[in-house]
Amino acid sequence: MLIVLLRHGATACNAENRYQGRTDIPLSSAGREALHPADFAPEAVYVSPLSRAAETAAILFPGTVQIPVPALAEMDFGAFEGRTWREMAHNPDYRAWVEGGCMGRCPGGESRREFSARVCGAFAQLVDQGLASGAEHLAIVAHGGTQMAALERFALPPRGYFDWKAPCGGGFVLDAAPWRRRRRLELIKEVRFARD
Repeated sequence: MLIVLLRHGATACNAENRYQGRTDIPLSSAGREALHPADFAPEAVYVSPLSRAAETAAILFPGTVQIPVPALAEMDFGAFEGRTWREMAHNPDYRAWVEGGCMGRCPGGESRREFSARVCGAFAQLVDQGLASGAEHLAIVAHGGTQMAALERFALPPRGYFDWKAPCGGGFVLDAAPWRRRRRLELIKEVRFARD
């Protein structure tokens, strides 16, 4: 089984480098226009419940059934959502979070450990279900954070958390062959279904 883990298309917040997190931001018109249909058609696509993921999936996989998975939603950045790092450069809570490697709990939000546990649990369940059903593809459209959490934990060759973030409309194709024996996935290639 091939797993295709994609990041949603661009939003206004992406263009302004704002933390979006769990805030339900739609794709921007430029983000919608940049996307183009994928070169394969899965039977279903699993999506984050946030509209930017569902909109992206509808463009990449027109007519394909979407199955929302709440645990694939982006990290909850709490008080940091809707703001840029520049706006928070002197915010002591933000500085402490960044200086702690972005591991601590965001005020009013999640810690990276909580977020990664949520995402990895749901992702592993989808892989298990896909293999059990004999699916050829497991297609997921979610977020940059979702990619980073799942692939830091499961992908080979190993990379650090922040090294797994794809551009908007981009992502990774992985081979599930090593999953049953090692709970790992082999990276095949990076893909992008958006024009610059």
